[in-house]
Amino acid sequence: MLEIHTADQGDHALCRPVGELDAYTVSMFRDALADLSDRPRLVIDLSEVPFMDSAGLGALIGGIRRTRENGGEVAVACSRPTLTRLLHTTGFDRIVPVTETVELAVAAVANGA
Repeated sequence: MLEIHTADQGDHALCRPVGELDAYTVSMFRDALADLSDRPRLVIDLSEVPFMDSAGLGALIGGIRRTRENGGEVAVACSRPTLTRLLHTTGFDRIVPVTETVELAVAAVANGA
């Protein structure tokens, strides 16, 4: 089961999925990112995602691409070592900042990522 929490934080939008991001749940995540793609600054907090497969990674990349096409900045916060390792191994951290905390991700988007 997956829950998606989104919030307008004034200077940025926050998307926080809670649960596994896989082929069964990815459509909810994809839809949430699409809804936020027109925001100038987007922070995606993956700290409550214990597992993400290639479908989840693809949705994440698609959401980032859409936001950037609209002129927005994106950063990802993730405090889970296994997920952070996945993001580094796949080179994901070369396309957007990947930070340990939401606060650092907010700072990254504020500074133009």
